Amino acid sequence: MAKLYFHYSTMNAGKSTLLLQASHNYHERGMESYLLTARLDTRAGKGKIASRIGIGQEADTFETCDDLFAKINEQLQHRKLACVFIDEAQFLTKEQVWQLARVVDDLKVPIMCYGLRLDFQGNLFEGSAALLALSDEMREVRTICHCGKKATMVVRMNEAGQALTEGAQVEIGGNERYVSLCRRHWREATGDVVL
Repeated sequence: MAKLYFHYSTMNAGKSTLLLQASHNYHERGMESYLLTARLDTRAGKGKIASRIGIGQEADTFETCDDLFAKINEQLQHRKLACVFIDEAQFLTKEQVWQLARVVDDLKVPIMCYGLRLDFQGNLFEGSAALLALSDEMREVRTICHCGKKATMVVRMNEAGQALTEGAQVEIGGNERYVSLCRRHWREATGDVVL
C-alpha cells in the first residue's frame, strides 16, 4: 500500500544519506525510483542530491510553482516507478504536499520526503508543516548536540560565529552556516535566558 512518508530532522543528521541508500535499495532489486530536490539548493550542483559523507546522485528538481502531481504522472507515462524520493522537502508548498498526497492516493506510488522540520528561528517551514499534517508515517532522523543530547533545533551563524536571530527563512548553507543544537543550547545561543 502506497503511503506518504516524512523523514525529518535538523541539519547534518544524514537525511540525504538515508534517501540515497533507500533509493539504491530499490535499484538493487530492479525497481525504479524518481528523485527530486529543490532547485534553489545548488550546494552539490544543480539537480544533485549529495551527502556529507561523499555519496550523491542526479535528481530532477522542483520549484514552488511546479505541479508535482503532473510531474510524477508524466514520469509514470514512460516508466514504472516503485517510489518517489524528495530531498529538501521543507521547500515544498502546502499545495505541493497535497499534490503528493494525491499521487499516493490516486496513482498508488509511495512518496518518501526528507527535510528539515524547523528553521533557524524555531518556526516550521511551510512544507514541513503540511507534511506533519498529511503524512501517513513520520520518522525523526536523530542527531546530537555538542552536549550529547538529541539536537532538535538549528542556529544560523554569521561570519564571526555568532547565532543570528533575524533574517530570511531560507538561506542555503551547510556546516559553515548552521549548527544543530538541543533546545537548551539553542536558547542559550539565541540569547534566551537559561537558568
